[in-house]
Amino acid sequence: MTSTPLPVGASLRGWLDHLQRSGRLTLTNPDVDLRFGVAGVANRLDGISASVFPAPGGHPVPIVSGLLSQRSWMAEAAGVEQSELITRFEDACLNPVPSEETSHAPCQQLVHHDVDLEKQLPIPTHNEHDHGAYITAGLLIARRPDTGVQNVSIHRLQVSGPNRLGALLLPRHTLAFFAEREREGADLDIAIVVGVDPLTLMASQAIVPIDHDELEISGALRGAPLTVTKCVTNSVRVPAEAEFVLEGRLLSNVREPEGPFGEFPQYYGERAERHVIEIDALTQRESPLYHTIVGGGLEHLLLGGIPREASFLSHLKRSFPCVRDVHLSRGGTCRYHLYVQLETPKPGEAKNVILGAFATHYDIKHVTVVDIDVDVHDPTEVEWAVATRFQADRDLVVVAGSQGSKLDPSTADGFGTKMGLDATVPTDAPEMRFTRIRVPGQQEIHLDKVAAPAPGDWHERATSHGQPATAALTLTSTEGFT
Repeated sequence: MTSTPLPVGASLRGWLDHLQRSGRLTLTNPDVDLRFGVAGVANRLDGISASVFPAPGGHPVPIVSGLLSQRSWMAEAAGVEQSELITRFEDACLNPVPSEETSHAPCQQLVHHDVDLEKQLPIPTHNEHDHGAYITAGLLIARRPDTGVQNVSIHRLQVSGPNRLGALLLPRHTLAFFAEREREGADLDIAIVVGVDPLTLMASQAIVPIDHDELEISGALRGAPLTVTKCVTNSVRVPAEAEFVLEGRLLSNVREPEGPFGEFPQYYGERAERHVIEIDALTQRESPLYHTIVGGGLEHLLLGGIPREASFLSHLKRSFPCVRDVHLSRGGTCRYHLYVQLETPKPGEAKNVILGAFATHYDIKHVTVVDIDVDVHDPTEVEWAVATRFQADRDLVVVAGSQGSKLDPSTADGFGTKMGLDATVPTDAPEMRFTRIRVPGQQEIHLDKVAAPAPGDWHERATSHGQPATAALTLTSTEGFT
Protein backbone atom coordinates (compact mmCIF):
# COMPACT_ATOMS: atom_id res chain seq x y z
CA MET A 1 0.00 0.00 0.00
CA THR A 2 1.37 3.43 -0.95
CA SER A 3 0.68 6.49 1.19
CA THR A 4 -0.88 9.60 -0.34
CA PRO A 5 1.81 12.23 -1.00
CA LEU A 6 1.61 15.35 1.15
CA PRO A 7 0.62 18.66 -0.49
CA VAL A 8 3.61 20.72 -1.64
CA GLY A 9 2.81 23.30 1.06
CA ALA A 10 3.41 20.78 3.86
CA SER A 11 7.10 21.75 3.99
CA LEU A 12 8.64 25.23 4.09
CA ARG A 13 11.76 24.21 2.19
CA GLY A 14 9.75 22.06 -0.21
CA TRP A 15 7.49 25.04 -0.93
CA LEU A 16 10.47 27.30 -1.62
CA ASP A 17 11.86 24.67 -4.01
CA HIS A 18 8.47 24.52 -5.73
CA LEU A 19 8.39 28.31 -6.16
CA GLN A 20 11.95 28.24 -7.54
CA ARG A 21 11.09 25.58 -10.10
CA SER A 22 8.10 27.63 -11.28
CA GLY A 23 10.01 30.92 -11.53
CA ARG A 24 8.51 32.53 -8.42
CA LEU A 25 11.53 32.74 -6.12
CA THR A 26 13.95 35.68 -6.19
CA LEU A 27 17.41 35.57 -4.62
CA THR A 28 18.68 39.05 -3.71
CA ASN A 29 22.22 40.27 -3.39
CA PRO A 30 23.78 39.72 0.04
CA ASP A 31 23.65 42.33 2.78
CA VAL A 32 20.30 43.98 2.02
CA ASP A 33 19.64 46.41 4.88
CA LEU A 34 17.44 45.08 7.69
CA ARG A 35 16.06 48.58 8.21
CA PHE A 36 13.58 49.15 5.33
CA GLY A 37 15.73 47.34 2.72
CA VAL A 38 14.23 43.87 3.17
CA ALA A 39 10.68 45.28 3.30
CA GLY A 40 11.28 47.49 0.27
CA VAL A 41 12.46 44.63 -1.94
CA ALA A 42 9.73 42.29 -0.66
CA ASN A 43 7.07 44.92 -1.42
CA ARG A 44 8.40 45.48 -4.95
CA LEU A 45 8.06 41.72 -5.57
CA ASP A 46 4.76 41.38 -3.66
CA GLY A 47 2.41 39.03 -5.47
CA ILE A 48 5.01 38.26 -8.15
CA SER A 49 7.76 36.34 -6.39
CA ALA A 50 8.82 35.15 -2.96
CA SER A 51 12.16 36.55 -1.79
CA VAL A 52 15.29 35.07 -0.23
CA PHE A 53 17.76 37.50 1.37
CA PRO A 54 21.26 36.06 2.00
CA ALA A 55 23.21 37.66 4.86
CA PRO A 56 20.64 40.44 5.45
CA GLY A 57 22.34 43.32 7.22
CA GLY A 58 25.40 41.07 7.49
CA HIS A 59 23.51 38.53 9.64
CA PRO A 60 24.39 34.87 8.94
CA VAL A 61 20.74 33.72 8.87
CA PRO A 62 18.90 34.29 5.55
CA ILE A 63 15.43 35.82 5.47
CA VAL A 64 12.49 34.58 3.37
CA SER A 65 9.35 36.61 2.64
CA GLY A 66 6.31 36.63 0.36
CA LEU A 67 5.57 32.90 0.69
CA LEU A 68 1.81 33.22 0.17
CA SER A 69 1.13 36.48 -1.62
CA GLN A 70 -1.46 35.22 -4.11
CA ARG A 71 -4.74 33.42 -3.50
CA SER A 72 -3.78 30.87 -6.17
CA TRP A 73 -0.51 30.12 -4.35
CA MET A 74 -2.46 29.15 -1.23
CA ALA A 75 -4.53 26.73 -3.28
CA GLU A 76 -1.35 25.28 -4.79
CA ALA A 77 0.15 24.83 -1.33
CA ALA A 78 -2.95 22.89 -0.26
CA GLY A 79 -2.97 20.81 -3.44
CA VAL A 80 -6.37 21.99 -4.72
CA GLU A 81 -7.80 24.20 -7.42
CA GLN A 82 -8.33 27.83 -6.45
CA SER A 83 -12.11 27.37 -6.64
CA GLU A 84 -11.82 24.56 -4.07
CA LEU A 85 -9.63 26.38 -1.55
CA ILE A 86 -12.35 27.70 0.76
CA THR A 87 -14.18 24.35 0.80
CA ARG A 88 -10.91 22.55 1.57
CA PHE A 89 -10.14 24.89 4.45
CA GLU A 90 -13.69 24.69 5.77
CA ASP A 91 -13.47 20.88 5.79
CA ALA A 92 -10.13 21.02 7.64
CA CYS A 93 -11.65 23.24 10.33
CA LEU A 94 -14.57 20.82 10.78
CA ASN A 95 -12.41 17.67 10.74
CA PRO A 96 -9.10 18.39 12.53
CA VAL A 97 -6.39 15.71 12.67
CA PRO A 98 -4.63 15.28 16.06
CA SER A 99 -0.89 15.99 16.04
CA GLU A 100 1.78 13.33 16.47
CA GLU A 101 4.51 13.94 19.07
CA THR A 102 8.22 13.26 18.68
CA SER A 103 11.23 13.78 20.95
CA HIS A 104 13.64 14.17 18.02
CA ALA A 105 12.80 17.51 16.42
CA PRO A 106 14.86 19.52 13.91
CA CYS A 107 13.69 22.71 15.63
CA GLN A 108 15.74 21.70 18.71
CA GLN A 109 19.04 20.87 17.02
CA LEU A 110 20.55 23.88 18.80
CA VAL A 111 19.38 25.22 22.18
CA HIS A 112 20.24 28.68 23.56
CA HIS A 113 19.38 29.56 27.16
CA ASP A 114 21.25 32.86 26.87
CA VAL A 115 18.95 34.81 24.54
CA ASP A 116 19.80 37.96 22.59
CA LEU A 117 17.08 38.29 19.97
CA GLU A 118 18.66 40.78 17.58
CA LYS A 119 22.02 39.00 17.63
CA GLN A 120 20.52 35.54 17.07
CA LEU A 121 17.73 36.51 14.65
CA PRO A 122 17.80 38.84 11.58
CA ILE A 123 14.73 40.83 12.61
CA PRO A 124 13.85 43.61 10.12
CA THR A 125 12.28 47.01 10.60
CA HIS A 126 9.59 47.30 7.94
CA ASN A 127 7.70 50.60 7.68
CA GLU A 128 8.83 54.19 8.09
CA HIS A 129 7.37 54.92 11.53
CA ASP A 130 7.60 51.43 13.08
CA HIS A 131 9.06 51.73 16.56
CA GLY A 132 11.85 49.34 15.60
CA ALA A 133 12.43 45.70 14.77
CA TYR A 134 9.36 43.42 14.91
CA ILE A 135 8.83 39.68 14.67
CA THR A 136 5.90 39.54 12.26
CA ALA A 137 5.61 35.90 11.13
CA GLY A 138 5.85 34.30 14.56
CA LEU A 139 3.10 31.84 15.47
CA LEU A 140 2.33 32.44 19.13
CA ILE A 141 1.24 29.13 20.69
CA ALA A 142 -0.38 29.28 24.11
CA ARG A 143 -1.36 26.26 26.21
CA ARG A 144 -3.91 26.06 29.02
CA PRO A 145 -2.07 24.33 31.87
CA ASP A 146 -5.22 22.68 33.27
CA THR A 147 -6.60 21.18 30.04
CA GLY A 148 -3.62 21.15 27.68
CA VAL A 149 -5.73 22.88 25.02
CA GLN A 150 -3.61 25.05 22.74
CA ASN A 151 -4.27 28.12 20.64
CA VAL A 152 -2.22 29.33 17.69
CA SER A 153 -2.26 32.90 16.39
CA ILE A 154 0.00 35.57 14.91
CA HIS A 155 0.66 38.82 16.78
CA ARG A 156 2.99 41.70 16.11
CA LEU A 157 5.94 41.35 18.48
CA GLN A 158 8.14 44.37 19.18
CA VAL A 159 11.74 43.71 20.22
CA SER A 160 11.96 45.62 23.50
CA GLY A 161 15.14 44.08 24.92
CA PRO A 162 17.55 41.16 24.47
CA ASN A 163 14.91 38.68 25.68
CA ARG A 164 11.81 40.86 25.87
CA LEU A 165 8.93 41.42 23.41
CA GLY A 166 5.98 43.78 23.44
CA ALA A 167 2.79 42.15 22.13
CA LEU A 168 -0.51 43.46 20.84
CA LEU A 169 -3.15 40.97 22.06
CA LEU A 170 -6.57 41.63 20.56
CA PRO A 171 -9.67 40.17 22.27
CA ARG A 172 -9.42 36.59 21.03
CA HIS A 173 -8.36 33.22 22.45
CA THR A 174 -4.75 34.00 23.45
CA LEU A 175 -5.96 36.94 25.51
CA ALA A 176 -8.67 34.74 27.10
CA PHE A 177 -6.05 32.13 28.06
CA PHE A 178 -3.84 34.84 29.53
CA ALA A 179 -6.68 36.51 31.45
CA GLU A 180 -7.39 33.21 33.24
CA ARG A 181 -3.76 32.96 34.40
CA GLU A 182 -3.45 36.65 35.26
CA ARG A 183 -6.47 36.44 37.59
CA GLU A 184 -4.46 33.84 39.49
CA GLY A 185 -1.37 36.06 39.48
CA ALA A 186 0.48 33.63 37.21
CA ASP A 187 2.30 33.96 33.89
CA LEU A 188 1.12 32.09 30.80
CA ASP A 189 3.62 29.75 29.13
CA ILE A 190 3.91 30.34 25.40
CA ALA A 191 6.12 29.60 22.42
CA ILE A 192 6.74 31.74 19.34
CA VAL A 193 7.48 29.69 16.24
CA VAL A 194 9.21 31.34 13.28
CA GLY A 195 9.59 29.55 9.95
CA VAL A 196 6.81 27.01 9.43
CA ASP A 197 5.25 25.42 6.37
CA PRO A 198 2.53 27.30 4.42
CA LEU A 199 -0.28 25.00 5.58
CA THR A 200 0.51 25.66 9.25
CA LEU A 201 0.71 29.38 8.51
CA MET A 202 -2.77 29.24 6.99
CA ALA A 203 -4.16 27.08 9.79
CA SER A 204 -2.99 29.58 12.41
CA GLN A 205 -5.54 32.08 11.09
CA ALA A 206 -8.63 29.87 11.34
CA ILE A 207 -11.62 31.31 13.20
CA VAL A 208 -12.70 28.33 15.31
CA PRO A 209 -14.02 27.78 18.87
CA ILE A 210 -11.65 28.35 21.76
CA ASP A 211 -11.06 24.65 22.44
CA HIS A 212 -9.70 23.94 18.93
CA ASP A 213 -5.94 23.60 18.36
CA GLU A 214 -5.07 25.16 15.00
CA LEU A 215 -2.11 22.76 14.66
CA GLU A 216 -4.70 20.02 14.19
CA ILE A 217 -6.23 22.02 11.34
CA SER A 218 -2.78 22.02 9.76
CA GLY A 219 -2.83 18.23 10.05
CA ALA A 220 -6.19 18.11 8.27
CA LEU A 221 -4.90 20.35 5.46
CA ARG A 222 -1.92 18.07 4.88
CA GLY A 223 -3.97 14.87 5.20
CA ALA A 224 -1.66 13.52 7.92
CA PRO A 225 -0.82 14.41 11.53
CA LEU A 226 1.48 17.39 12.01
CA THR A 227 4.59 16.30 13.92
CA VAL A 228 5.06 18.33 17.10
CA THR A 229 7.50 18.34 19.99
CA LYS A 230 7.44 19.52 23.60
CA CYS A 231 9.34 22.71 24.35
CA VAL A 232 12.56 22.51 26.35
CA THR A 233 11.45 24.87 29.15
CA ASN A 234 7.66 24.46 29.22
CA SER A 235 4.86 22.13 28.10
CA VAL A 236 3.83 23.92 24.91
CA ARG A 237 3.86 21.68 21.80
CA VAL A 238 5.34 23.21 18.66
CA PRO A 239 5.82 22.09 15.03
CA ALA A 240 8.89 19.85 15.03
CA GLU A 241 10.06 21.04 11.59
CA ALA A 242 10.05 24.74 12.50
CA GLU A 243 13.14 26.88 11.90
CA PHE A 244 13.14 28.74 15.24
CA VAL A 245 11.21 28.41 18.53
CA LEU A 246 11.24 31.14 21.18
CA GLU A 247 10.09 29.68 24.51
CA GLY A 248 8.79 32.09 27.12
CA ARG A 249 6.00 33.55 29.20
CA LEU A 250 3.35 36.26 28.91
CA LEU A 251 4.06 38.21 32.09
CA SER A 252 1.22 38.66 34.57
CA ASN A 253 0.38 42.26 35.58
CA VAL A 254 3.12 43.75 33.40
CA ARG A 255 2.47 46.28 30.65
CA GLU A 256 5.02 48.30 28.70
CA PRO A 257 4.93 50.72 25.73
CA GLU A 258 4.54 49.05 22.32
CA GLY A 259 4.14 50.53 18.82
CA PRO A 260 3.65 52.23 16.47
CA PHE A 261 3.62 49.51 13.82
CA GLY A 262 2.42 49.43 10.19
CA GLU A 263 -0.69 47.24 10.14
CA PHE A 264 -2.98 45.56 7.58
CA PRO A 265 -5.38 48.57 7.21
CA GLN A 266 -2.35 50.44 5.73
CA TYR A 267 -2.12 52.65 8.84
CA TYR A 268 -0.01 52.51 11.99
CA GLY A 269 -1.21 50.82 15.14
CA GLU A 270 -0.59 53.46 17.79
CA ARG A 271 1.82 53.29 20.71
CA ALA A 272 0.26 52.21 24.01
CA GLU A 273 0.86 50.18 27.17
CA ARG A 274 0.61 46.53 26.11
CA HIS A 275 1.43 42.97 27.12
CA VAL A 276 4.99 41.76 27.59
CA ILE A 277 6.68 38.44 26.79
CA GLU A 278 9.92 37.29 28.39
CA ILE A 279 11.91 34.70 26.42
CA ASP A 280 13.55 31.91 28.47
CA ALA A 281 15.16 29.91 25.65
CA LEU A 282 15.63 29.89 21.89
CA THR A 283 15.87 26.65 19.90
CA GLN A 284 16.61 26.32 16.20
CA ARG A 285 17.68 24.21 13.25
CA GLU A 286 21.42 24.06 12.51
CA SER A 287 21.06 26.06 9.26
CA PRO A 288 17.79 27.96 9.74
CA LEU A 289 15.72 30.33 7.63
CA TYR A 290 13.96 33.35 9.14
CA HIS A 291 10.49 34.21 7.80
CA THR A 292 9.20 37.78 7.92
CA ILE A 293 5.83 39.14 6.76
CA VAL A 294 5.89 42.79 5.70
CA GLY A 295 3.15 44.72 7.50
CA GLY A 296 0.33 45.66 5.13
CA GLY A 297 1.63 43.54 2.23
CA LEU A 298 -0.33 40.91 0.30
CA GLU A 299 0.98 38.04 2.41
CA HIS A 300 -0.25 39.87 5.52
CA LEU A 301 -3.67 40.53 4.00
CA LEU A 302 -4.30 37.14 2.42
CA LEU A 303 -3.06 35.07 5.35
CA GLY A 304 -5.75 36.63 7.46
CA GLY A 305 -8.38 36.72 4.72
CA ILE A 306 -8.55 33.28 3.12
CA PRO A 307 -8.82 31.17 6.30
CA ARG A 308 -11.39 33.58 7.69
CA GLU A 309 -13.51 33.20 4.58
CA ALA A 310 -13.68 29.45 5.16
CA SER A 311 -14.58 29.89 8.83
CA PHE A 312 -17.21 32.54 8.05
CA LEU A 313 -18.75 30.40 5.29
CA SER A 314 -19.07 27.44 7.64
CA HIS A 315 -20.55 29.60 10.41
CA LEU A 316 -23.12 31.27 8.16
CA LYS A 317 -24.20 28.08 6.36
CA ARG A 318 -25.09 26.47 9.70
CA SER A 319 -27.72 29.16 10.30
CA PHE A 320 -28.64 30.15 6.75
CA PRO A 321 -28.91 27.35 4.15
CA CYS A 322 -29.23 29.96 1.39
CA VAL A 323 -25.58 31.05 1.81
CA ARG A 324 -23.41 29.81 -1.07
CA ASP A 325 -20.14 31.77 -0.97
CA VAL A 326 -18.30 34.56 0.86
CA HIS A 327 -15.38 36.84 0.10
CA LEU A 328 -13.30 39.30 2.14
CA SER A 329 -12.26 41.93 -0.39
CA ARG A 330 -8.75 43.31 -0.67
CA GLY A 331 -10.17 46.84 -0.74
CA GLY A 332 -11.64 46.07 2.67
CA THR A 333 -8.18 44.94 3.91
CA CYS A 334 -9.30 41.27 3.77
CA ARG A 335 -10.86 41.87 7.20
CA TYR A 336 -13.51 44.61 7.19
CA HIS A 337 -15.63 44.13 4.03
CA LEU A 338 -17.49 40.84 3.60
CA TYR A 339 -19.45 39.91 0.47
CA VAL A 340 -21.99 37.09 0.84
CA GLN A 341 -23.66 35.24 -2.04
CA LEU A 342 -27.21 33.91 -1.44
CA GLU A 343 -29.40 31.55 -3.42
CA THR A 344 -33.14 32.34 -3.32
CA PRO A 345 -33.28 33.92 0.16
CA LYS A 346 -36.68 34.10 1.84
CA PRO A 347 -38.26 37.52 2.44
CA GLY A 348 -36.16 39.31 5.09
CA GLU A 349 -33.54 36.57 5.22
CA ALA A 350 -30.85 38.69 3.54
CA LYS A 351 -30.95 41.14 6.45
CA ASN A 352 -30.71 38.25 8.92
CA VAL A 353 -27.61 37.05 7.08
CA ILE A 354 -26.12 40.52 7.44
CA LEU A 355 -26.67 40.45 11.20
CA GLY A 356 -25.31 36.91 11.39
CA ALA A 357 -22.19 37.98 9.50
CA PHE A 358 -21.52 40.75 12.02
CA ALA A 359 -21.60 38.08 14.74
CA THR A 360 -18.94 35.91 13.07
CA HIS A 361 -16.10 38.23 14.03
CA TYR A 362 -15.85 41.75 15.44
CA ASP A 363 -13.57 42.80 12.56
CA ILE A 364 -16.47 42.68 10.07
CA LYS A 365 -17.51 46.29 9.46
CA HIS A 366 -19.48 46.32 6.19
CA VAL A 367 -21.46 43.39 4.76
CA THR A 368 -22.92 43.27 1.25
CA VAL A 369 -25.26 40.40 0.34
CA VAL A 370 -25.94 39.56 -3.31
CA ASP A 371 -27.79 36.95 -5.35
CA ILE A 372 -26.41 33.75 -6.85
CA ASP A 373 -25.85 35.42 -10.24
CA VAL A 374 -23.27 37.82 -8.78
CA ASP A 375 -19.63 36.72 -8.38
CA VAL A 376 -18.57 37.76 -4.86
CA HIS A 377 -14.88 37.45 -5.86
CA ASP A 378 -15.30 40.22 -8.44
CA PRO A 379 -15.64 43.66 -6.77
CA THR A 380 -17.02 45.12 -10.01
CA GLU A 381 -19.86 42.59 -9.98
CA VAL A 382 -20.67 43.40 -6.35
CA GLU A 383 -20.60 47.14 -7.01
CA TRP A 384 -22.93 46.57 -10.00
CA ALA A 385 -25.40 44.74 -7.73
CA VAL A 386 -25.34 47.61 -5.23
CA ALA A 387 -25.79 50.14 -8.04
CA THR A 388 -28.82 48.38 -9.57
CA ARG A 389 -30.52 46.46 -6.74
CA PHE A 390 -29.95 48.49 -3.57
CA GLN A 391 -32.08 51.35 -2.19
CA ALA A 392 -30.82 52.90 1.02
CA ASP A 393 -34.24 53.57 2.58
CA ARG A 394 -35.22 49.93 2.03
CA ASP A 395 -32.04 47.87 2.06
CA LEU A 396 -29.62 49.54 4.48
CA VAL A 397 -28.84 48.01 7.90
CA VAL A 398 -26.95 50.14 10.44
CA VAL A 399 -25.77 48.88 13.83
CA ALA A 400 -24.41 51.72 15.93
CA GLY A 401 -22.36 51.40 19.10
CA SER A 402 -20.80 48.03 18.27
CA GLN A 403 -17.41 46.42 18.79
CA GLY A 404 -15.09 46.62 15.82
CA SER A 405 -11.40 46.41 15.09
CA LYS A 406 -9.07 48.36 17.36
CA LEU A 407 -6.80 48.76 14.32
CA ASP A 408 -9.48 50.65 12.35
CA PRO A 409 -8.45 54.30 12.84
CA SER A 410 -12.01 55.52 12.18
CA THR A 411 -13.26 53.84 15.39
CA ALA A 412 -12.85 54.96 18.99
CA ASP A 413 -10.48 52.19 20.11
CA GLY A 414 -12.65 49.65 18.29
CA PHE A 415 -16.02 51.16 19.23
CA GLY A 416 -17.93 52.12 16.11
CA THR A 417 -20.76 51.44 13.66
CA LYS A 418 -21.41 48.56 11.27
CA MET A 419 -23.32 48.73 8.00
CA GLY A 420 -25.04 46.12 5.85
CA LEU A 421 -26.24 46.47 2.25
CA ASP A 422 -28.92 44.16 0.94
CA ALA A 423 -28.16 44.11 -2.78
CA THR A 424 -30.40 41.13 -3.56
CA VAL A 425 -33.37 41.30 -5.89
CA PRO A 426 -36.57 42.12 -3.95
CA THR A 427 -38.62 38.94 -3.60
CA ASP A 428 -41.78 40.67 -4.91
CA ALA A 429 -40.11 42.20 -8.00
CA PRO A 430 -41.66 41.55 -11.44
CA GLU A 431 -39.73 38.83 -13.26
CA MET A 432 -38.25 40.93 -16.08
CA ARG A 433 -37.29 43.97 -14.00
CA PHE A 434 -34.08 42.36 -12.70
CA THR A 435 -33.37 39.87 -15.48
CA ARG A 436 -29.74 40.34 -16.56
CA ILE A 437 -29.02 40.84 -20.23
CA ARG A 438 -27.44 37.84 -21.93
CA VAL A 439 -26.28 36.88 -25.42
CA PRO A 440 -27.36 33.26 -26.02
CA GLY A 441 -24.46 30.94 -26.87
CA GLN A 442 -21.76 33.51 -26.06
CA GLN A 443 -19.84 31.32 -23.65
CA GLU A 444 -19.89 28.34 -26.03
CA ILE A 445 -18.12 30.21 -28.84
CA HIS A 446 -14.61 28.88 -29.60
CA LEU A 447 -12.71 32.06 -30.44
CA ASP A 448 -9.80 30.19 -32.01
CA LYS A 449 -12.18 28.85 -34.65
CA VAL A 450 -13.81 32.15 -35.63
CA ALA A 451 -11.25 34.90 -35.01
CA ALA A 452 -7.55 35.72 -34.84
CA PRO A 453 -5.24 38.73 -34.32
CA ALA A 454 -5.67 41.12 -37.27
CA PRO A 455 -2.94 40.83 -39.95
CA GLY A 456 -1.32 43.81 -41.67
CA ASP A 457 -3.77 43.65 -44.59
CA TRP A 458 -6.77 43.55 -42.27
CA HIS A 459 -8.61 46.31 -44.14
CA GLU A 460 -8.33 44.51 -47.48
CA ARG A 461 -9.50 41.25 -45.95
CA ALA A 462 -12.33 42.90 -44.06
CA THR A 463 -13.71 44.47 -47.23
CA SER A 464 -13.14 41.45 -49.47
CA HIS A 465 -16.37 40.02 -50.83
CA GLY A 466 -14.78 37.03 -52.52
CA GLN A 467 -14.17 34.82 -49.49
CA PRO A 468 -15.86 34.03 -46.20
CA ALA A 469 -14.59 35.92 -43.17
CA THR A 470 -13.69 32.71 -41.39
CA ALA A 471 -11.46 31.67 -44.30
CA ALA A 472 -9.83 35.11 -44.43
CA LEU A 473 -8.98 34.82 -40.73
CA THR A 474 -7.70 31.26 -40.72
CA LEU A 475 -5.25 30.80 -37.86
CA THR A 476 -1.65 29.81 -38.46
CA SER A 477 0.37 27.74 -36.01
CA THR A 478 1.84 30.90 -34.51
CA GLU A 479 -1.32 32.96 -34.21
CA GLY A 480 -4.29 32.74 -31.91
CA PHE A 481 -5.94 33.77 -28.72
CA THR A 482 -4.85 32.24 -25.47
